[in-house]
Amino acid sequence: MITRHEVSAKLLAYLNQAITLAELVNWAENCFVTGGFAPDDDIPMLRDILLYLAAADTRAFPLTWDVCLDFMKQLGSPVKVILEGVNP
Repeated sequence: MITRHEVSAKLLAYLNQAITLAELVNWAENCFVTGGFAPDDDIPMLRDILLYLAAADTRAFPLTWDVCLDFMKQLGSPVKVILEGVNP
């Protein structure tokens, strides 16, 4: 099942550089092949986000920081940036 939790986890992996943009795009494209979105109330939102992510390697759909923040907020996983490794 493709849920808001799975999509937010994959997007967070991209933001944390655990996966590349190409891997994120490939995963999003494959979500439409495998299907199985849940729950029903989230399907329109999940499809909209995944359609954008599937095209994020094109100029028409740039995956900017603001776009990522908006998606994470929609998914119920707002992002907070914390600087690591810097002594105050």
